[in-house]
Amino acid sequence: MDDEGSKKGIGGSLLYAVTYLHALLPFRVLYILSDILYLFVYYVVRYRRKIVRKNLKNAFPEKPIKSIEKIERKFYRHLCDYFVETIKTLRLSDEEVRKRMKFENPEIIDRLTSNGKSCVVSLGHYGNWEWVPSIGLHLTSDVVLGFVYKKLHSNAFNHLFLKTRSHFNARPIEMQSVIRQMIRFQNQGKVMVVGFLNDQRPSPRQEKYWTIFMNQQTPVQTGMEKIARRLGNSIVYLDIQKIKRGYYTGKFFVITPDASEETENSIMERYMRKLEETTMREPAYYLWSHDRWKFKKPD
Repeated sequence: MDDEGSKKGIGGSLLYAVTYLHALLPFRVLYILSDILYLFVYYVVRYRRKIVRKNLKNAFPEKPIKSIEKIERKFYRHLCDYFVETIKTLRLSDEEVRKRMKFENPEIIDRLTSNGKSCVVSLGHYGNWEWVPSIGLHLTSDVVLGFVYKKLHSNAFNHLFLKTRSHFNARPIEMQSVIRQMIRFQNQGKVMVVGFLNDQRPSPRQEKYWTIFMNQQTPVQTGMEKIARRLGNSIVYLDIQKIKRGYYTGKFFVITPDASEETENSIMERYMRKLEETTMREPAYYLWSHDRWKFKKPD
């Protein structure tokens, strides 16, 4: 290993060690740290404040500035909570996560996979999506859990996030290889439940579908729909609600029992409408710091 690779390896190990030590702290201490972090992130660093303000004003043009600021502050408080909750995942027991991340109707997944077909779980960057892989603790069917991810530029942070998201025995599947992985498991006779975070901004070169989301023209990645239509998978939407600090519930809604029977873009349109319903109910828990609307629709 060269010097640069050695430094990256040491940096990644140090990051994991520090994070793991923080994960040993009880929630009540972590939330005190979150309150301190909020003051630093919001008032001192002003992390992406311009992007968040712009996104909120465009999404809610009818709201007065005081209402926008209230949502904005609540969003940053939640973002800091999400950060410490993600760290805690490294030391979160099955018993604890059952209490903190509940699913109202997991039997829908059992029913849709009972025919031997895989199921796609579509969700957005809302609430705490890092605890969603714990759905495996609530299923009675024998399935392979997976989640699709986009590799981060930082190897250290990429390794850390894979550690947290794999904590509940979910398999990480890199975005570029998801179709190969799902076909491989299908050929082996294995049924998958795969989570897709579909509200990420497509790159300019990616094929995309344009729709109105949160009062704005929005490009949508179509990979999930294409894969599910090709393999004949069922698709559900996961509606997440934040009950209180550190406690969430998820409810599944069937988008389609068989994607191969759907017309092009109809699945993505239904997904975006459900995500909009979730976001409108309590806007502060959506990831407004992402520059979601950076690219404009071509004339």
